[in-house]
Amino acid sequence: MSPESPRVLPEAFAEIVGDFQALGGRDRLQLLLEFSRGLPALPERYADHPELLEPVPECQSPIFLITEVEGTGRDAAARLFFSAPPEAPTSRGFAGILAEGLDGLSVGQILDVPADVTEELGLAEVVSPLRLRGMAGMLARVKRQLKEKAAA
Repeated sequence: MSPESPRVLPEAFAEIVGDFQALGGRDRLQLLLEFSRGLPALPERYADHPELLEPVPECQSPIFLITEVEGTGRDAAARLFFSAPPEAPTSRGFAGILAEGLDGLSVGQILDVPADVTEELGLAEVVSPLRLRGMAGMLARVKRQLKEKAAA
């Protein structure tokens, strides 16, 4: 994406970014905690087989994820699944944001999300840079998995 290109986010993700940008620091942290509580549970097929999930070592907490692709190519529908412990609300909140904002979109829409989109949430004032790198790591792993699976 060139610097002159507009940053177009998928609608659901753009709404989440807008919600965060409309709030002050403390309220942003509260909204992150709400996303933490809203992270969907893993489907049984993954809950019973955690070895199928990929770890996200960029996260300070034990976060795991897996994607599914229905179809091939950029138009294929993508599903995102995350495992994050309740005692890691920040990382769990990041996973919740990605799940709510990207799950069910096409592979192409997710691949087009800028890698630095996490900066637009305005969490740098309330969350450490190390934790923000964790969220960027989750997004990067989601994209890599989707590229591999959509090409298969």
